[in-house]
Amino acid sequence: MKPIGKVLCATGLLVGLLAYYWQDPFNPESLAGARVLLTGASAGIGEQMAYHYARFGAELVLTARREAVLQKLPQPLLPGLCSRPRPNWLMFSCCQPVPPGGLDYLVLNHIGANRFQMWAGDVEFTRWLMQVNFFSYVALATAALPTLEKSNGSLVVVSSLAGKIATPFTTSYSATKFALDGFFSSLRHELMMQKKNVSVTLCILGLIDTESAMESTRGKVHIPASPASEAALAIISGGATRVQQVFYPWKLQQVYYLWVLAPSNQVLQSYYNYSSP
Repeated sequence: MKPIGKVLCATGLLVGLLAYYWQDPFNPESLAGARVLLTGASAGIGEQMAYHYARFGAELVLTARREAVLQKLPQPLLPGLCSRPRPNWLMFSCCQPVPPGGLDYLVLNHIGANRFQMWAGDVEFTRWLMQVNFFSYVALATAALPTLEKSNGSLVVVSSLAGKIATPFTTSYSATKFALDGFFSSLRHELMMQKKNVSVTLCILGLIDTESAMESTRGKVHIPASPASEAALAIISGGATRVQQVFYPWKLQQVYYLWVLAPSNQVLQSYYNYSSP
């Protein structure tokens, strides 16, 4: 076996063993009474997170750009809805930067509609998507930080493997996710250096079986989708245990480390259908 092959096998074995022996320290009871502001809560992963948080007894403020969809959520979730008019570039509704009485978790999950296609030169769309997927995250985190510092709270940022490994059909989307990784990873260092007890958890997700993701990738990828409910639980668990990064599904961590050691464009591209328009 060639040296690089030995390295890849050893790395894969090590990651597998760590995953096997790792004990999940998440205790759902720790979220009872926790004050949570969750963005992008009207559908998909955000909706599933809302259900989990409510089941664990958290006090929720939910935000989304589609008020009508939010109003259809189960009644126990409705008191914490925010629906005040917002700037056009901010693709969700939020009536205040933090819930009344403080904040323990700011979960940034909202996203602008992604065009899963080859780059067509639309710079304005990229600028708009950067506003929604990146700058609004920065703005909300900045507004919430003073309150999170008082509560020793947590920032939970939902990102993607496309923010770690550049993939086809995701030029604009991938740019926004790489930006999230850079900003919030740097912010984490600065908070530590200032001895501010605010955790920053970056959530690296693969393809999830949300309606929008399935619609945009249909016929273009050969990758199995993972359940949104399980992805939501992984995000919540990671934020509650204050880990720096969450990979879901877990094997993405192994994929990422292998990619760092031996990137292969040919292997990566084999998962995508280039004949699709």
